[in-house]
Amino acid sequence: MSTPSPRAFAAPWEAQVFALVVSLQEAGLFTWAEWADRLGREIRPTDAPERAADYAAWLATLETILSERGVTASESVAARTAAFLRAAAATPHGQPIRLENDPLYRP
Repeated sequence: MSTPSPRAFAAPWEAQVFALVVSLQEAGLFTWAEWADRLGREIRPTDAPERAADYAAWLATLETILSERGVTASESVAARTAAFLRAAAATPHGQPIRLENDPLYRP
């Protein structure tokens, strides 16, 4: 009997971040060398070894690159994060989180 291999992604959002990074690199927004350099700065040597596959670091790195390239402003990311957290708090358990559930949502 073989031991099952660990899952590459612990949650769907991790796969989405991975796919987005690959797509943006293929579109020419950054090179893999730039990505590796930025991700390496995000994952500090003092961090636990398992942090190397931590997609929170991937997300933080992507946010930094998008902000530096002028694709999005860090304020926009912060505002969207706050809206998502409000929507999550207002969403009944077991239901999908939608930004429309944010009590401050304005179409």
